[in-house]
Amino acid sequence: MTIRISELWKIYRVGTEKVQALRGVDLHIRANEFVAIMGSSGSGKSTLMNILGCLDQPTAGKYELNGRPTHKMGAAALSRVRNEEIGFVFQSFELLNRASALDNVMLPLIYSRTNFWGAKKRAAEALDRVGLSNRMDHRPNQLSGGQRQRVAVARALVNKPSILLADEPTGNLDSKTSEEIIALFQKLHDEGQTIVVVTHEEDIAGHARRIVRLRDGRILSDHPTEADPVHREFLARAALMATEAVAVPTADSLPGGPP
Repeated sequence: MTIRISELWKIYRVGTEKVQALRGVDLHIRANEFVAIMGSSGSGKSTLMNILGCLDQPTAGKYELNGRPTHKMGAAALSRVRNEEIGFVFQSFELLNRASALDNVMLPLIYSRTNFWGAKKRAAEALDRVGLSNRMDHRPNQLSGGQRQRVAVARALVNKPSILLADEPTGNLDSKTSEEIIALFQKLHDEGQTIVVVTHEEDIAGHARRIVRLRDGRILSDHPTEADPVHREFLARAALMATEAVAVPTADSLPGGPP
């Protein structure tokens, strides 16, 4: 088991008010799963992502990562877990603009207790893995949006993490580039990588193998993607729209041709 969350609560204080961002969440994610987490604004998905990434601690409940109780860890131990066990991919890439792609990917290795030896070679291998072996010396402003996100993915993978966490990874990309990034995630999953994607895009979530939906800080549903009723309805609507688009006559197809 890679992730095991039990009765997880997160409560924030806003002035005299208490905001319950997560309310008793139970979630198990096994090794080599590809999971999409969905929910509207205020559903708790960002809070859950922060806790999964050990960027925040729960108010109550348990979060075990590879059997390690992160909910009991201090700041130093959590920092090591983030560096060694978790790879992050963000919507805005979060790359250093003045550094090359290779230097950006090497960055997590500088803080690693075990992987700083041979950092340049490991970073080059990670870039090759995402198809950017010919862009290692390019800076972010010399790369397309899709290439920058691939650099971010390579940086997330360079320490060989247990889990790849992606927060709206296609949010700043066009539809074609989004498909390329998701295809990369599918390739990584096929190679054995555990992936958790937070997204509000139903078509992106459809590439995962499992969809977890949150509402008001609780898990509303948790289904294999092909059995998720909301996603099945989305696919049915998309198919209907495609059929209607094909059926609409054009001027050229009308008797007598265009006016």
